[in-house]
Amino acid sequence: MDLLKAEYLDKLGPLLSAEAAAEAPGAGVDAADLEQAVWVRLLESGRRAPDPAEPAEPARWLRRAVRAEARLARRRARREVPYDHRRAAGDGHRRPSADGGPPAGTAGTAAGAAPEDALMHGEENRALRSAVARLPGRCPELMKALLSPRDLTYREIAGELGISQGSLGPVRSRCLGCLRRMLAAEVAAPGLRGKER
Repeated sequence: MDLLKAEYLDKLGPLLSAEAAAEAPGAGVDAADLEQAVWVRLLESGRRAPDPAEPAEPARWLRRAVRAEARLARRRARREVPYDHRRAAGDGHRRPSADGGPPAGTAGTAAGAAPEDALMHGEENRALRSAVARLPGRCPELMKALLSPRDLTYREIAGELGISQGSLGPVRSRCLGCLRRMLAAEVAAPGLRGKER
């Protein structure tokens, strides 16, 4: 008996919603996202119930699938690093101001930041610009256009560089991969953590 039949979908929908709502807060995801991941898992697996006489089997599979997707979401959340992780770690104790702006005592620009932060930010920018300049082919031109403060559209960049708009994505992808490899080779590996024996 196919689990994708309408009778099962109608029967399992409320159960899935309840299970996803129960697991979502612990996983740190939205219940609707968890629910959608389980439906996708069901569609990808093409799941068939082994015994149509046992009604508990689809519900058991559904509960296991929700828990498995919640575990995956927790693992994914542990591996993800916030974009501005240095500032998040440094300003973790500060509260936002009453008007909803940046935390009290902080400035929105690098000019108001600590001198060390401004120096590190400047060095990171110089290293990035240097690496972009060493990229092969059209990559330096493309990366400079993409990072331009003018915030150009793909159409404007394509016109400026004289290449088709459809090739910008693949070229950008190759350039970013090259830049990633180049920077990874230059960055020192992090030191060992924990106790040394």
